[in-house]
Amino acid sequence: MNPLSPLDAFLHLANFFAPAWSVAALLALFAKLLWRQALQSQPWSQLLFWGGLGGSLGALAALVLLGHDGKMLGYGLMLLGVSLPQWWLTLKR
Repeated sequence: MNPLSPLDAFLHLANFFAPAWSVAALLALFAKLLWRQALQSQPWSQLLFWGGLGGSLGALAALVLLGHDGKMLGYGLMLLGVSLPQWWLTLKR
């Protein structure tokens, strides 16, 4: 068995966190489009950052709780982690 190279480790981590950050980017984009007036003071980058961070924490929590990624409950935790910061930032305005 070949040892894991640094590039392989980076790509493995990037692929683990990619769904959370992709969903966060889409949610931030659609939230800014749909609620243009309500989210006018919130920058897109702030919505993306907090959503991506929450989704990453949700994916990590699923990995710890379930033992591996790729389960539906894990994706549910990731979506919850992405959407809660978006909701909080929308209410905070």
